[in-house]
Amino acid sequence: MDDMDTGPGLAAAAQLFKVLGSEARLGLLHVIGQEPRTVGALAESTGLSQPLVSQHLRTLRQAGLVTSSRNGKEVTYQLADLHVSHVIADALAHVQEPAAGLSADKNPSK
Repeated sequence: MDDMDTGPGLAAAAQLFKVLGSEARLGLLHVIGQEPRTVGALAESTGLSQPLVSQHLRTLRQAGLVTSSRNGKEVTYQLADLHVSHVIADALAHVQEPAAGLSADKNPSK
């Protein structure tokens, strides 16, 4: 078999994981998932500079993960949909699972 049958959406999902592969972007999404925030509030809560937050938000907007709404000069960012928060929550739950699960896989009970 020369070409793998990737199925519909696999390339787009891979691109999504590339965007989520940045700890800073993942952190921003996690914070925005708690409540919509402005760039200034995101910079304050994450410790990132405002220009860096803006750069990451641009990437997240282009990937369709966040949306923004303007009220005068203030722009507030929110998650695009609940799927985004589910992906993040599942990833965090996965990496926080106890290592006991790994040893059980290595030594299955008979």
